[in-house]
Amino acid sequence: MTTTHILKTAEADLAYDIHGPLPGESAHPPLFMIGQPMDASGFRALAERFGDRTVITYDPRGLGRSVRKDGRDDHNPQTQAGDVHAIIEAVGGPVDMFASSGGAVTSLALVTAYPNDVRTLVAHEPPLLPLLPDAEAALRASAEVREAYESKGWGAGMAAFIAMTSWQGEYTDDYFAQPAPDPAAFGLPTEDDGSRDDPLLSDRSWAVSGYRPDFAALSAAPTRVLIAVGEESAGIVTARTAEAAAELLGQKATVFPSHHGGFTDGEFGYAGQPDAFARRLREVLDGA
Repeated sequence: MTTTHILKTAEADLAYDIHGPLPGESAHPPLFMIGQPMDASGFRALAERFGDRTVITYDPRGLGRSVRKDGRDDHNPQTQAGDVHAIIEAVGGPVDMFASSGGAVTSLALVTAYPNDVRTLVAHEPPLLPLLPDAEAALRASAEVREAYESKGWGAGMAAFIAMTSWQGEYTDDYFAQPAPDPAAFGLPTEDDGSRDDPLLSDRSWAVSGYRPDFAALSAAPTRVLIAVGEESAGIVTARTAEAAAELLGQKATVFPSHHGGFTDGEFGYAGQPDAFARRLREVLDGA
């Protein structure tokens, strides 16, 4: 059973869903799943595999069903952390948390600001570009994605994003010497629809990929913080940022099956391994 709720704050109306047993009816803490720019719909397959637990999913402000009232269009991990904290207070915490991509960045900001909200955090492939040895080049590559989007539209921007996120290793001169990727080669539209509000391809989420966690605060928090990486992600940028974050926390990245979206079942075009992923997440949450 899934119920949808709206938490009204001064700056946003936050839509969140409660799946499975109500909080307090399960022997386990609620399991909160967050992403960014992915909204709650991206966790359908994973939530279905935790029917014995209360699972919470939500749409970050300005995405999906969550309506902004703050007059802004940027995405900031500290702001989103405050929103997640408000939902945890409404539902009742502490929670366990699985956080993906930009949501993993938000989760690190959440534990920093509200260390008693989360019991165990699994932060899966947070795109923390400042942690890379080639951070300047990575930020330049990200800027080129935005330039492609601004100049030629969504298809060109997404093709540039795919090229950036599938590149193996550091961003060298060889990366920047490549010709611009052809959107048609990826089955993407070549025509420009004129929109420029995509949170992934514009500069609206640069505060997410440009975030530098407070590792001292994370280490001091009562939360068990684990940085996770997909086994198929080896060498690509989100694996490198995850491994760098794990090292700064004095750990090795916890390996999960599949890729960056390995918990999905194909509704977004690149199927993961949701069954194996859910089994691994259960093991990790149980301390295995």
